[in-house]
Amino acid sequence: MEASVKMTPKIVILMGGLSAERDISLSTGYECAVALRNQGYHVVQVDAQHDIVERLLAEGECVVFNALHGRWGEDGCVQGILEYLRIPYTHSGVLSSALTMDKQSTKDAYRSVGLPVVNSMLISKEEVCKGLTKKPPYVVKPNNEGSSIGIFFVKKDSNFLSEMSDELPDVLLVEDYAVGRELTTAVMGDRALTVTEIETDGWYDYDAKYTLGLSQHIVPAKIPVEIFDACLDFALRAHQVLKCRGVSRTDFRWDDTKGLEGLVLLETNTQPGMTPTSLVPEQAKSVGINFGQLCQWIVEDSSCDR
Repeated sequence: MEASVKMTPKIVILMGGLSAERDISLSTGYECAVALRNQGYHVVQVDAQHDIVERLLAEGECVVFNALHGRWGEDGCVQGILEYLRIPYTHSGVLSSALTMDKQSTKDAYRSVGLPVVNSMLISKEEVCKGLTKKPPYVVKPNNEGSSIGIFFVKKDSNFLSEMSDELPDVLLVEDYAVGRELTTAVMGDRALTVTEIETDGWYDYDAKYTLGLSQHIVPAKIPVEIFDACLDFALRAHQVLKCRGVSRTDFRWDDTKGLEGLVLLETNTQPGMTPTSLVPEQAKSVGINFGQLCQWIVEDSSCDR
């Protein structure tokens, strides 16, 4: 069942939701609603709560613009509901969404096609809080959250994570700390757009991502052509091996003292933010696609069986 956007009476934007990224999703949904109304679409905004099936059925024929972020909305759960209801929707499907939300599985997929990643392993919260024998620096993070939520940098021997045990999920991803510059590339369909370098005073955490003035985005990144082209190539290959649809964004860390050997993939986001400070709209604009056109393209790409 393919979406026929021109014949569809309305666009339902799913936003908010139940995840730790609810506030960002509300911002994304609002911005996309404004843009799509300006493009001439009939738009309805729906906060995705436990009554989501009833709300969708009440809307009748529609296309869903999935503006949810994080668990329940980005991990295959909502996608499964939409497939069952046969409602065309945007972004990636059930399998891709579940795969990319699982960071270790994402790394395994990268490795399967020769994409460079840092070493990592899944460890129980109990083991982590007892203290690891792993030599710092390393990173501890949830295996299935986004927006830099719940990330801890262990820079020296310390058991401070035991004090944070109540805040940690049962299974954690522990990975080597990747030194270097923050780079990211968006993919739109079968096209990698450009490369952005992100500069912050500290690291690109939740506040730096979503607070105006706490990070600087250099678009296009002022990096060697070899690294720029590698980011485009790697992001497109990541999009393909993860079976992404619509728009995705892949994040990198680059140690500029090591040339191409210093470039590693961190993760791929299947539903990147679409807020005033978000990276994908900036990249689209830099290649001549304004925000309204980007949102319209995403809607026109919608379907079931993704």
